[in-house]
Formats: sequence, C-alpha cells, structure tokens
Amino acid sequence: MKRVLAIALGGGHFVQLLRLAPAWEGHDVTYATVHAESAVDVAPARLLTFRDVSRADWWRLPLAAWDAARILLRVRPQVIVTTGALPPLVLLALAKPFGIRTLWVDSIANSEVLSGSGRHAGKVASAVLTQWPQLAQPGVEHWGSVL
Repeated sequence: MKRVLAIALGGGHFVQLLRLAPAWEGHDVTYATVHAESAVDVAPARLLTFRDVSRADWWRLPLAAWDAARILLRVRPQVIVTTGALPPLVLLALAKPFGIRTLWVDSIANSEVLSGSGRHAGKVASAVLTQWPQLAQPGVEHWGSVL
C-alpha cells in the first residue's frame, strides 16, 4: 500500500481530481485543497488545506511554499497526483529532490494550450498529462480525459 497525496485547487480542479480516485483505491490517500468543506467529499480519507496563490499575487509564494512543506512533512507521500494549479506546482517542486513520484494532469479546461503551471510542470513532475490529444507533445502525454 502506497501513501498517495492527491492535491488540487477547488472547483473544477478538485472535481477532476476526485474523478481519478478509483486509481488509488486500496492505498493510503490524503487529499489537499483550498476548501476545508471538501472534507465531506473525500471522507473517510484525510483532507488537508493550503492557501491559494496565483500569478496575480505571486508575492504570496512563500506562504504557498510553507503550506506545501507542511503537507509534505505530514503526509510523507510516495506518490503525488495533481490536477493543478500553482500551489500544487510548488509542492511538486519541493517533492522532486526527495524522489517522490509525481503526476500532473492538466485541466480539461485547457483545450488549446497547456495551463501556465502545466507548462512548468514538466520541469518538476515525473509525468505530465494533457486531456486533449492535440496537446500531446514530447514530455506531455495524452492518456484520455477524466470527464
């Protein structure tokens, strides 16, 4: 049994993450998102929260890094799966030196180009996936869509 961290922002990112839940059935999974109310959606699994940050408020990145480090230390995951955005990207960057296997699934909303964070995910994630076949390229694979 592996320790899995499933992390995403709220809204559509989190909905897509929940659609992937059958993939880690039978493993010790912890979810992380920006909304504590999402605990009802993942029960009985544990839910941790983190602060949201975006390119518009980049000055909050140290807070995102603090939250990411706190989550990594609490969960000590062997595998991390995310559907985005910037705070999970920070977490993947912190996880990389520890050899934690990571998977970035770019949001289905990005049908013409990868998200800004998705374009950077290839530098820190073990694998990057797009949900649109036309966006597949070297380093970005298409395995299907979650919706």
